[in-house]
Amino acid sequence: MAQVDFNERQLTLKLVYFGPPLSGKTTNLRALHGKVDTLNRGRLMTLETRDDRTLFFDLLPVFFRSNGLSFRIKVYTVPGQPMHEATRRVVLQGADGIVFVAHSDPARLDENRDSWIGLGKNLAELHLRVPIIVQYNKRDLPDCVPLDTADRFDLPERRLHTASAVSGEGVLPTFFAVLGATWDALEPTFKLSQRFGVARDDFMRTVCAHVGGSERDILVA
Repeated sequence: MAQVDFNERQLTLKLVYFGPPLSGKTTNLRALHGKVDTLNRGRLMTLETRDDRTLFFDLLPVFFRSNGLSFRIKVYTVPGQPMHEATRRVVLQGADGIVFVAHSDPARLDENRDSWIGLGKNLAELHLRVPIIVQYNKRDLPDCVPLDTADRFDLPERRLHTASAVSGEGVLPTFFAVLGATWDALEPTFKLSQRFGVARDDFMRTVCAHVGGSERDILVA
């Protein structure tokens, strides 16, 4: 759950990128980290395992100078290999929003589904109900699965975000989609807009400027 301190006017969120092996979770995180000015980000940390890795970094505090709000985002990936189930569960603890990174290769659709089922199992065990944004990555593949027939993971109306993270395309729009969904999920409980005095749209625009994005990147959020 989000760390909210109304007395100190501080808000910390944790976002996790989840998905099958080789879907591009690491590439998403590296691309996102690379887009942020060095003054506004922490060091990209990597926890290596024998055949996979967990990456994480902080977006250093975003300050709303008009009212003294300090905002921090912690961004993680989880290892995709099946043997790292325990690590995935640990990383998911305390998550406020999730990006499920699906592979666009038709030959890997079963892996997408297996990973999605694993995510649901982990969330149930952790008693977590958080917003999930689905990104189909690797849209640069010549035979990528058409979006109109792609798995929408149990919600026929689910919006699918697209990316080619190796070039950075779609990385920021996906990030802002999960950030906006996370704000919306927390608002009924914490009354963030009222108690912090920051409207959702102002929050999104300020974070966008902090990470070097443009208005175009938050239009879908």
